[in-house]
Amino acid sequence: MKKLKKSCPSPVLRIIIYIIWCIVRTKPIKPIMKLIITILAASAVSQATAFSVSTSGGLIGTVAQRSALLDSRNVKIIGRSRDSVRLYMSVEEMEMITMDAEERMDKTMNSLQENLATIRTGRANPNMLDRVECDYYGAMTPLNQMATISVPSSQQLQISPFDKSTLTDIEKAIIYSGLGFTPNNDGTVIRINIPALTEERRKELLKQCKSIGEEAKVAVRNIRRDGVDKIKKMEKNGDLGKDQALDGSDALQKLTDDHIKMIDETVAKKEKEVTTL
Repeated sequence: MKKLKKSCPSPVLRIIIYIIWCIVRTKPIKPIMKLIITILAASAVSQATAFSVSTSGGLIGTVAQRSALLDSRNVKIIGRSRDSVRLYMSVEEMEMITMDAEERMDKTMNSLQENLATIRTGRANPNMLDRVECDYYGAMTPLNQMATISVPSSQQLQISPFDKSTLTDIEKAIIYSGLGFTPNNDGTVIRINIPALTEERRKELLKQCKSIGEEAKVAVRNIRRDGVDKIKKMEKNGDLGKDQALDGSDALQKLTDDHIKMIDETVAKKEKEVTTL
């Protein structure tokens, strides 16, 4: 019985084997039954061991699988959080690109207005001399920073320098500016008579207005192109989704359309001034 206990760990199986042993112990088939019982016992032990190993392995496998699943879920959650932060920062960057483009387009509009203001319209206007620069002690200085420019009449400009010693230099600067003015220096102030525009001169000025307007349009379109290129690069790098990139491009296109319209209106207003007698 002690040997059976050692060879068969299952109590129930030991009892069954022991009963069968008691029944057949006195019969001639005792050796055969011993062999059968021994085989059954060994089989029972192997099955019990296998069951135990498989059960514990299953439990270990289940715990490992659950741990791996939780880890993968945590990684996915962390990954999604990082992607959300990255996406938010990318959207902010795209908005900065749009704001920068709008600021540059506004500067282009300011430059357009300044350039158009220098075109003669047949009436005296101090802005006509905005692009004139004079040599003042070796430094090229805008004329409107060296003198007061006034309009005594609709056909005349008067220039009163802060430093009277610069009268000759200012006179030369006006002559060589290419504006077609003939200044009169009386030793105290400089007067410029604005002649009436001829029909031929008006046509030339209209062409000049259109040219300045086209330059401004090109500048605005270039600003839009730069912004769209930056947004496409962000989309290619995975920083922006397709829909967000389209929204950014549409915003830039709207800014472009609005500024092109303002350019056309500004140029048309100037052309009307040129053609008005």
